[in-house]
Amino acid sequence: MVRRWRYLHGLILCLCTCLLAIGLNRALAGTPYVWDLPAWVPRPVVPIDNPMSVAKVELGRRLFYEKRLSVTGDYSCGSCHLQGLAFTDGRPVGIGATGESHPRNSMSLANVAYNSVLTWANPLMSRLEQQGLVPLFGEHPIELGMAGREQQILQMLQADPDYRSRFAAAFGTSETEVNLNNLMKAIAAFERTLVSFNSPYDRYRYGGDSTAISAAAKRGEILFNSERLECFHCHGGINFSDSVMHERLAFQEIAFHNTGLYNIDGKGAYPAENPGVYEITHNPRDMGRFKAPTLRNIELTAPYMHDGSVPTLEAAIDHYQAGGRTIAAGDYAGVGRTNPLKSSFIAGFDLTEAERQDLLAFLRSLTDRSFMQNPAFSDPFKTQETTDE
Repeated sequence: MVRRWRYLHGLILCLCTCLLAIGLNRALAGTPYVWDLPAWVPRPVVPIDNPMSVAKVELGRRLFYEKRLSVTGDYSCGSCHLQGLAFTDGRPVGIGATGESHPRNSMSLANVAYNSVLTWANPLMSRLEQQGLVPLFGEHPIELGMAGREQQILQMLQADPDYRSRFAAAFGTSETEVNLNNLMKAIAAFERTLVSFNSPYDRYRYGGDSTAISAAAKRGEILFNSERLECFHCHGGINFSDSVMHERLAFQEIAFHNTGLYNIDGKGAYPAENPGVYEITHNPRDMGRFKAPTLRNIELTAPYMHDGSVPTLEAAIDHYQAGGRTIAAGDYAGVGRTNPLKSSFIAGFDLTEAERQDLLAFLRSLTDRSFMQNPAFSDPFKTQETTDE
């Protein structure tokens, strides 16, 4: 009788433990993610079909840095989006897992949740869940190179006890929760947490700290927002971009611009591999039109422009000061200043050397060092390796 009771007691205890684990997973799945935002910053818009949760974000963080999601096992999303460089890679253009060059520069993921459109020149790409499929499965160019390897991905995730547990916590307890749709939702959820609003400029302009930036940076802010330089038209608002969305906006703001970077034929032509929005719309007026990216952390995200062809901040100012770039020789020779499709905001301006330094000081005041050091955004596998050592 005693033995039977002990057996029954053990069985009940085991059952209670299992039910408690299931309950914890469900509770974690329902635990909402709390945005760590200053009071002046609106929250991003989150899709109804992919609500934020602590479990989902942490799963997405691991998948973002998971190198087994590449054909070679050596690349991840984090390979082209390095935290120390504000989630860019420091290269003119991205390099995929097989060594193939991407035609465009790896964009910063800082505040990507506030972007109304994603990528440099696709007005149709507006959801992170959708965009993430391109580097994972795209073939022209190859980035992660997993086209045709969908089952390989699922088998890898299902065979990993840690991933099975994390998918269950994020999406439910069924084995069918380990699927590509949820994989993309988790990565997108993590990417939406990559917020950067703690630069010296933020502490000065919104935090009331008059000493947070230098006198030179304050003068540079006035220049930046002047009609003389016209920078603010394309790089305004909380994210220093005119393609933005958040909960306080009644509608999304979307814009693309031709900045006179090229003028190959004298009629506004851009290189064939990078024609801008024209590639999607085939509207001649869209030739050379690209999104104005955020200027947050711009000091760390060189080289600049959609093709990484402008190496430094100083060179970027030269480009806008001239009202367009002149290329004297070669296949891309042309005078960008006379590009007939160029934005009217790119008119050129005069700038003294002292003013130039003030403008640079302002742009550098947009660097949020805490963003680059936030452990919540870091590679969990490197943290684990360090702990294991």
